Amino acid sequence: MIVLGLNAFHGDASACILRDGVLIAAAEEERFRRIKHWAGFPAQATGYCLEEAGVRLADVDHVAVNSDPRANFGRKVIYAALKRPDIKLAFDRLKNQRKRISIERELTDAFPGQTFDGAVHRVEHHLAHLASAFLVSPFDRAAVVSVDGFGDFSSSAWGVGEGGDMDVLGRVYFPHSLGVFYQAITQHIGFPHYGDEYKVMGLAPYGQPKMLDAMRRIVTLQHDGSFALDLQYFRHHREKIAYAWEGGAPSVGALFSPALEDLLGPARKRDEALTQRHMDIAHSAQAMYEEAFFHLLNKLHARCGAEAVALAGGCAMNSVANGKVARRTPFRKIYVQAAAGDAGGAIGAAMQVWRAQGGARTFQMRHAYWGPHYGGAAIAETIAGEAKRLQDADCLIETLDEPTLLARTADAIAAGEVVGWFQGRMEWGPRALGNRSILGDPRRADMKDILNIKIKRRESFRPFAPSVLSEAVDAWFEEDGEAPFMMQVYQIRAEKRPVIPAVTHVDGSGRLQSVHADTNPRYHRLITAFAARTNVPMVLNTSFNESEPIVTHPREALDCFLRTNMDVLVLGETMIRRKR
Repeated sequence: MIVLGLNAFHGDASACILRDGVLIAAAEEERFRRIKHWAGFPAQATGYCLEEAGVRLADVDHVAVNSDPRANFGRKVIYAALKRPDIKLAFDRLKNQRKRISIERELTDAFPGQTFDGAVHRVEHHLAHLASAFLVSPFDRAAVVSVDGFGDFSSSAWGVGEGGDMDVLGRVYFPHSLGVFYQAITQHIGFPHYGDEYKVMGLAPYGQPKMLDAMRRIVTLQHDGSFALDLQYFRHHREKIAYAWEGGAPSVGALFSPALEDLLGPARKRDEALTQRHMDIAHSAQAMYEEAFFHLLNKLHARCGAEAVALAGGCAMNSVANGKVARRTPFRKIYVQAAAGDAGGAIGAAMQVWRAQGGARTFQMRHAYWGPHYGGAAIAETIAGEAKRLQDADCLIETLDEPTLLARTADAIAAGEVVGWFQGRMEWGPRALGNRSILGDPRRADMKDILNIKIKRRESFRPFAPSVLSEAVDAWFEEDGEAPFMMQVYQIRAEKRPVIPAVTHVDGSGRLQSVHADTNPRYHRLITAFAARTNVPMVLNTSFNESEPIVTHPREALDCFLRTNMDVLVLGETMIRRKR
């Protein structure tokens, strides 16, 4: 049985494909379109998945979409009757729903000459999120939680998964949303772009919780573990917000009302300097999110008593909160899928449909390497096509056996050079996890500045992350936790922080990636080679990009290398370095 899963007509459009319940391929559309968070129908990602699986559209038995416009219909009608929102808001919602119903036509248009004779299944948004967390997790029984902005008139859902089934125990409905709260604060601090919430997480440790009382006026906790917004501080429930969800980068208009500025002070304007007030707002917002998040988890644990919890939804990208689950709740094990946000809903919808068709739960997502792979021929062709630029840049090009390649790369990192590392299949989800990465020396206090000057050019308060040998995590971090997808921030042991300043945030934390020999053997061997030279079993790892989506093809990696001041590029077995 072939099941195609889709996240369509929303940010981070994506596709995946299952064969008999086993994931074969998954990718976000942005990687092919080269536009961050691309929204619309994921035609190119779908084409890749079909090709990787070796099938055509006619071979697909089921298409699963992580949205059902019919879900929660009664609540929508009641809300409209009681609240009487702006007619433009209601019309906009209906228009979006019509687009989401046209999957068969989109497939026909995207693949001319091919036919699709299978069935289309629309899976309610948060059910898809829950499935994306639990059905691919290593747990036989776990609490499962989805928290995000909105999807199908709901912002959160939680319950229990056992075996291959899930029981939804509670929800939060429109217009209340932790995701909208965090996004509105993100906008207020002056980060207006879709997906900018991670900047607030990075800024928060520089502040103090001076505005937490104000945040508690915005978000109130309910006895059942849920939460509610004081709607006077928001606009989304009563008037049309400018959204763009099709054919490009998604955008969202201002979500907060003038009352929020009365409460927190004026919103930060474009190019206005960040002040301590903004840092305090960020810290207070993060503290409020954690308060609400752990309130929900603690109430859910009291109800279900599970040892493990699986998280999904856009808010499950809050790696700072994820890293505190074991400290702030009774849950001892946590699983967060590599693409916890809306992209991951494609896998959740596909898995849910597979289970509904009677399929057994046999697959676990232990790694994130589900994207395209390019072999030696593609790399050689790419290099040949850029021969003139490489000559002008005075580059040395060598094809090396693996031991020599790893030794030279480890030497370059230890010498303080910046290395582009392009290997194997592209990662699924927003993190570079050792196949499309830029690597540096975590011991150098100036490495963060070097990376920002040479390549990244991003805000100085944003930290870089360590990729750590899984067997060495306990010696370097206070939590001996699994974090293969870089979705948890843990405290680095106090005595180790001076050794690795480049990956230690101002609060002593680091966003951990635990690297396993069986899931990424070459990356594991590279870090082992670096450790043999330095006694430090980790490298600094950041995404291979420069103000663009993470590179997919060797030509994008080579172009990024040539237009920046990167020192070394490793494409498969080929090492390219500037001679200077």
